Amino acid sequence: MIKFQPEQDDLAFDRTHIWHPYTSLLDPLPTYPVVSAEGVMLKLEDGRQLIDGMASWWSAIHGYNHPHLNQALAAQSQQMSHVMFGGITHPPAVALCRKLVELTPQPLEAVFLADSGSIAVEVAIKIALQYQTSRGNMRKQRLATIRRGYHGDTFATMAVCDPINGMHEHFRGVLPEHYFVPAPEITPEQTWDPAEIAPVQVLFEQHHESIAAFILEPIVQGAGGMRFYHPEYLKALRALTERYDILLIADEIATGFGRTGKLFACEHANIVPDILCLGKALTGGYMTLAATLTTLDIAHSIGRGPHKVLMHGPTFMGNPLACAVAHASLELIQRGDWQQQVPRIEQELRAGLAPCLQGEGVVDVRVFGAIGVVEFAQPLDVARVQAVLVEDGIWIRPFGRLLYVMPPYISETKHIAALTAAMVKISNIFP
Repeated sequence: MIKFQPEQDDLAFDRTHIWHPYTSLLDPLPTYPVVSAEGVMLKLEDGRQLIDGMASWWSAIHGYNHPHLNQALAAQSQQMSHVMFGGITHPPAVALCRKLVELTPQPLEAVFLADSGSIAVEVAIKIALQYQTSRGNMRKQRLATIRRGYHGDTFATMAVCDPINGMHEHFRGVLPEHYFVPAPEITPEQTWDPAEIAPVQVLFEQHHESIAAFILEPIVQGAGGMRFYHPEYLKALRALTERYDILLIADEIATGFGRTGKLFACEHANIVPDILCLGKALTGGYMTLAATLTTLDIAHSIGRGPHKVLMHGPTFMGNPLACAVAHASLELIQRGDWQQQVPRIEQELRAGLAPCLQGEGVVDVRVFGAIGVVEFAQPLDVARVQAVLVEDGIWIRPFGRLLYVMPPYISETKHIAALTAAMVKISNIFP
């Protein structure tokens, strides 16, 4: 087992040589040395325990060091850790894909196993473009989406993230240009107004001959602002994409597998996309793995197209270790405990975060499923806020003007109470 080496000053090496997500090596943010994790707790090198309110960015929905997932990982490691997927198949991949087809709505029956969420979206975009080309729609080469969205950090995915308010403005000059419409503003609690979908209607009327697909995060916009919008928007969008022969891509990488109170967020609108992207919680946070699903009709159309094959194939596609632990994670999902856990967490987040509205600098508090968000008027000082939270035994990562949690589903009432109390404290001392 590898341990921190104080005599080698591992933390100084980390600060000097290792990039963490969205950080600078000239002025790095503090990092906290974690040595183990159990349940919902992260253990620091100095012995302190932190309640994890982030589920490692949505992924560790079953908590850490779960015996069922551990067993699946250990058993598969005794068979083979990896084998190329080109010209080879293996039981973990077949079992996982069979379960994905079983759990996702019909007619999503064709599965591509990807390395990460960003790659799952890249594959979805390729599927959409190749599908349109295979049908002779050579002009359908652009995508459409809503503002304030986030779909990943690779180049094709950056091009469908918000170009103004997103995290990729620096690359605007080299990214493909796509169509953007205003983000929906009506929340799930408000009364639906059909006028909300009018910009999409206008866009499709004017440019449907050049649009291959419309991509968005269903109901919950994640890294683009942790925003929740009305399910009727998604339902109206589905109808428009069908009318104008435009594919609908649902990016459920963050929302899939129960986070919003439904197995998939699309279920809130009772619609089925043409292409579905899954990731994050797929392996319960154990390993990087994602999946892109589409219909057999779309898959077969690509097979009849000029290239015949889907033009993507990562080295670690269908990794047996990742497939085995993902299959075990979906077995836990099928047990259904999340169906009681997520509604309870939602109620506890609503009650616990309500006092944040009294904070001088707070502009909004919102909860949807096992997601709780406190929005401030000004950006938070990440280092200062995180220091206060760690001192109180809490792990929450602020983001811009947002302090939010999406805890593991196994979080108990006492854990949610501690998380919300810490967020209330921050709302009072950081105006």
